[in-house]
Amino acid sequence: MIIDIHAHIWAGACEENKAEILRTIERYSITKVYVSGLHGYTPDPEQVAGINRKVAGFVRENPGSICGYVYISPEHDNAVEVLKRYIEEPGFVGVKLWVSTLCDDPCVNPVVEKAIDYGVPVLLHAFHKATGQLPNESVGINVRNLALRYPEAKLIMAHLGGNCYDGIPAIRDCENVWADISGSIFRADDLIYAVESIGADRILFGTDLPGSFAVNYGQVLEANISEDEKNKILYKNTLVLFDRNFKIKR
Repeated sequence: MIIDIHAHIWAGACEENKAEILRTIERYSITKVYVSGLHGYTPDPEQVAGINRKVAGFVRENPGSICGYVYISPEHDNAVEVLKRYIEEPGFVGVKLWVSTLCDDPCVNPVVEKAIDYGVPVLLHAFHKATGQLPNESVGINVRNLALRYPEAKLIMAHLGGNCYDGIPAIRDCENVWADISGSIFRADDLIYAVESIGADRILFGTDLPGSFAVNYGQVLEANISEDEKNKILYKNTLVLFDRNFKIKR
């Protein structure tokens, strides 16, 4: 079984993105893909509403294989209402935060608190860069700050934090944070480092579709880890994390 927990449809290219995701599902026999919509670094409320409607349509068209994250800009006054609307809609199973604000900004608190109430994970973009860091682009320490503030929250640090040697140490002792491997920018030993540092139980399979699914899939298949660890990453951990009855052990 394969479950991809990190895919997108982008404003202006939604139909092309949807077609690519569905082709990849068919080619690789993927069981389920978790999709969020994205619309610029600092979208206004109407743009957030529009891209969430696109994701909702994609979920309705493919109820067996596509699940949705509700995309939130936490600085908007209606952020919690947007979360409530879509998490209560069939097929939406999590929350997506991107780069409109740092994930440990106080304006994020009500969003995370409501996600805790619903028992759903929050997927956090986190990407440490040598150059070109966006003004409100979170890195591992921001994820750590949020995790310590809300130890009962289920948080996913995307992309291994961009630079896994920055992101993974920051969240090593935060048992309520998982990391996904999405993106095609990693070295071959990054997954091994993550497994050795936080254990296979806290690593999730994601690819940043539409994009190079094969790169991320190959990293798992070729990794020098056990078959059980590979299966945990490819699907088992996701089945546990997205179960709304799952509680963080503290």
